[in-house]
This record gives sequence, structure tokens and C-alpha cells, in this order.
Amino acid sequence: MSVRAEPRPNRENLNGRRQFFHGSSLCLEGKEALPAFTLAYETWGELNASRDNVILVLHALTGDSHLTGPASPGHPTPGWWSALVGPGAPIDTDKYFVVAPNVLGGCMGSTGPASPGPDGKPWGSQFPLITIRDTVAAEAALSDHLGIEQWEAVIGGSLGGMRALEWAIMFPARVHRLGVIAATAEVTADQLAWAHAQMVAIELDPDFQGGDYYSSGPGPLRGLSLARQIAHTTYRSADELQQRFGARAQMGEDPWHQGRYAVQSYLEHQGEKLVARFDANTYRVLTRAFMTHDVGRGRGGTEAALRTITAKALIVAVDTDRLCPPSQMEMIAAQIPNAPGLEIVTSSVGHDGFLLEEDQLGAALHQLLPGNIE
Repeated sequence: MSVRAEPRPNRENLNGRRQFFHGSSLCLEGKEALPAFTLAYETWGELNASRDNVILVLHALTGDSHLTGPASPGHPTPGWWSALVGPGAPIDTDKYFVVAPNVLGGCMGSTGPASPGPDGKPWGSQFPLITIRDTVAAEAALSDHLGIEQWEAVIGGSLGGMRALEWAIMFPARVHRLGVIAATAEVTADQLAWAHAQMVAIELDPDFQGGDYYSSGPGPLRGLSLARQIAHTTYRSADELQQRFGARAQMGEDPWHQGRYAVQSYLEHQGEKLVARFDANTYRVLTRAFMTHDVGRGRGGTEAALRTITAKALIVAVDTDRLCPPSQMEMIAAQIPNAPGLEIVTSSVGHDGFLLEEDQLGAALHQLLPGNIE
């Protein structure tokens, strides 16, 4: 498998729509501390005088702050929820002021392992363990900086949904409405197993160099590509892969003579796309955060933690999701006091339905967000 090496862009010089919040020392859940940190973020709409028309939208593991809009300098991909965010959209920027931060640990302007550490060199292998709770603590500091005391809604899918859950538990008075899509309240053995394989794929790449590869070459591109391919099999459903590809050969290739099947070509393409825009250490840092996720840790268990949520909640599962199956989402909906029940998105694609099933997600979000601000 060959992976093309691209020059690593300096994202700080490609700001695009992004703004930057620079926070002071952040004490992490693992008892270490970041001496300072930066969160990149984007905003849409107008903040009203009472500062109560605000919505926080949280991205998935390899997402970023670019919710909506075309690819451009600083934004290597188009907005990942463009149909759901904008004037007249379900998250209506004519009514709401929308904030989307790049997660702590990220590689699109926020402090992460590729950022300068205390010695001025990239953190690399020395970047500390961060948890989902740490990412939310950083976002709360951003909220303070913006003068936002309460979010009208906090909404996220996948890793963003896990962050949204933690927001509602850590800061119940600051979250009026909660939208959790295709997420889980605690990581399972199956999820840990998939994550483990992705981590090892990166670490076994000879160019990983223990995580300190920034000054010596392009880094573990093959390992990152393979990690993405493993992950992508959990993002799509078996039925969808069968219907799209079956056991057909890739056009012009013969699998019996070192050629590829069509599904192999598809997965390699997904790996190539991620390698062109993402950092391998960041992938590991955020995957480790995913692996530590458990809203019940230190709170008397998962169900007890969920019962402390006071926000009006929308919990949405994708019926074919094999990464965060509906059974996990059903438990979340059953325990949150102000969740009317589980909403099901019907989709052939699996976990990625939270990105692709725009009409169904839009209808669900209309239930969560009032026509007029209360």
C-alpha cells in the first residue's frame, strides 16, 4: 500500500474563518497540566443582546470547526453539516449564534501534539493524556471568554455527542437543551477493540518514531491510512458495503494477480483522504480520549450520572450503526429525565448516517430547537 506524502501545511497561517481563544493553564483529569492552550473556533449568526441565542456544535473525532461553507484556505474540506447549519436551516443562523470549536488535542488550530510544547518544539510523544472531560473543560473556558453563561443547546455527533453528554453533566446549569447523536455514555469492550487496532496500526509504522516525527519526515502516513481504513469499516454498515461493492474487482484490476477488490480501493481512498489533512499523533490522542470515555466514572455509575442531566434532551440513534448501536443510545434516553424517548434515523450507511441523513436529522433537530427562543 502506497501513501503519497504531502507537505504538512502550517495551519496557523491558514486561518480562514477561524478565531483563536488562548487559555491559561488547564489542569487535566490525569493530574497533569497544560501550561497554556489554544482553541480554534468558528461562529455563524449574530449574538443577541441577552446572549441567550447560542448553540454549541461539537464535531466527531476527525472533524473540525468548519461546520458549513466550502473548502478554502484553512479549511481543507467543505463544512461537514452544511445542510443543517445556516440561514433557514434546522440550526438557523438567522435566529441562533452558533459556535463550533476545534477539539482540544486537535490539529486544526487547537493545541495538540503537533503544537509547540514548553521547549518550543512540537509536543509529540510528550503530549499528555486528555479525556473527554478535559476537552469540555477547555470548551467551558472558551464559553467564559465569549461571555456565554448558558447554551440554548449543545449538540454533537459521535465523539461530539460524548462531549455533549459531558457538558450536560459537568455544567448542568449551562446547558438548556441537549442533542446527542450516534454516541455512547461509556466505551464498550467492542469499541475498545476497534480503537486498539487503529492505535497499533499507527504505532507499528516505522515512520512513527515513538511519536516524535515532526522534524524528520512526513510521519506515519501508512499507519494513519490503515487506522482510518479500520475505523471506516465501523462507520459503514455491512449491508451498505455489500450493496455498493460486493466481491467485485476494482475496475481494471485482477485480485487473483495482485489486484484489488473494489472495497479495498474504497478503503484505501478513505485513508488517503485523511492522511492529506490530519496528524497521526492527533488521531492517537483523540482515540485515547475516546477510549477513556465513561460518564459514570467517579459519579456512582453511568445511570446515576445520566440522571443528573437537567437539559431537555434529544437522543438520536442510527438504526444500522455498529460503532454506537441503538441499544446504547436507548439506555441514554431511558435515564435522562427530560428525554422523551429515542429517535431513530433509518439509514443503510451505518454510523455515518449522523453526517449523511440530513432530512431525518433536520426533522429531529426541529423537535429540539424551538421556533422562538424561550
